[in-house]
Amino acid sequence: MAQRPIPEILQRKIVARSRLLRIEAVDLRFSNGVERQFERMQSSGRGAVMVVPFVDATTMVLVREYAAGLHDYQLGFPKGLIDPGETPEQAANRELKEEIGYGAEQLIPLKSLTMAPQFFSATMHIFIARNLYQEHLEGDEPEPLEPVHWQLSDAENLLAQEDFTEARSIAALLMTLRELERDPN
Repeated sequence: MAQRPIPEILQRKIVARSRLLRIEAVDLRFSNGVERQFERMQSSGRGAVMVVPFVDATTMVLVREYAAGLHDYQLGFPKGLIDPGETPEQAANRELKEEIGYGAEQLIPLKSLTMAPQFFSATMHIFIARNLYQEHLEGDEPEPLEPVHWQLSDAENLLAQEDFTEARSIAALLMTLRELERDPN
């Protein structure tokens, strides 16, 4: 299949802004001459990380935390933004220390994901963390997160949990299962 040329950007402007988000209107011209305006949320450009940590060979650690978008508590893997000057690996280790009180001697990169790329320009880097050691850093969460230990062999029941619905956490779990099936060490 032939690669299509990327549309030409005719104009960009910020149409809304908050403390966390910027919404940009982008006027485009496609290679067939059609012009359209798209709106997209602009990310910080730094990206984010999510980590599937293992306290032993078979036990993962998740966190239950408040999800403002759903106005409810959700179960998922430790995650957060990459701070300025950090690599994704450094951010993954910092987030582990802040959210579950462990650092990792080994971080295995799985994949970098996008979320709703038609509207959002952020990337999340997914890691498996092994050989954990205790170390706590103060995080920015408004209340302590609830760590939840889960056996990898019980992944089907995790997928069935009513509060385990975030697509990125589900993708991270499925990629972890595939990776560990391919390379159990």
